Amino acid sequence: MLNGELFLRLLDGWAMTVRLVAVSAPVGLLVGLAVGAARVYGPLPIRWIAALFQSILRGVPLVVQLFILYYLLPRAGLLLSPFVAATVGFSLCSGAYHSEYVRGALLSIDQGQMEAARSLGMTRLEAIVYVVLPQATRKAVPGCGNELVYLIKYSSLAYLVTLVDLTGAGRIQANASFRFFEVFVVVGCLYLMMVAVARLGLACLQRRWRRSSGTFTEA
Repeated sequence: MLNGELFLRLLDGWAMTVRLVAVSAPVGLLVGLAVGAARVYGPLPIRWIAALFQSILRGVPLVVQLFILYYLLPRAGLLLSPFVAATVGFSLCSGAYHSEYVRGALLSIDQGQMEAARSLGMTRLEAIVYVVLPQATRKAVPGCGNELVYLIKYSSLAYLVTLVDLTGAGRIQANASFRFFEVFVVVGCLYLMMVAVARLGLACLQRRWRRSSGTFTEA
């Protein structure tokens, strides 16, 4: 069993991971909504830029992205703290994956919805924001929910940019106490708890939307 002080150190790292996910998840979702909408409704140059963004962020390993943000950018005069570098890296990577789910959901919405909104006097932007996106968001929830679970798990890479998150705290405490098995069993359980809470929240959200709209079904 772990002693109290060792467990508290792990809880400090867990709190940092929760902060990291709490910031990166909504920012990544907003990035995904913007990029996904740009790929479907933007003018051709914007579509190209959005597609390039998505291709680069999904094609380059996240580890490489984090190294560029934390170790390479300072050579160009842009110094990021470990927390900011990790948050930016996770948000952009997560946003690139969210954007594909959003794009697919937008394409599944009947074009008659847009035409009906325009006929009521809405601008194209208003129709997208107030009519199409809310419907597409519901359809994108299962995929975006999976991305949230992935974000929780790959947040463990934050220690690579010297951020003492849950994995980083586990490495430090395991090396100091030589109790690798016990430490990483606790670390794994804490990650499992976060994933379980995220899945439970997403399931509740989906059930609520199914009750409010008989047309929404889980993908």
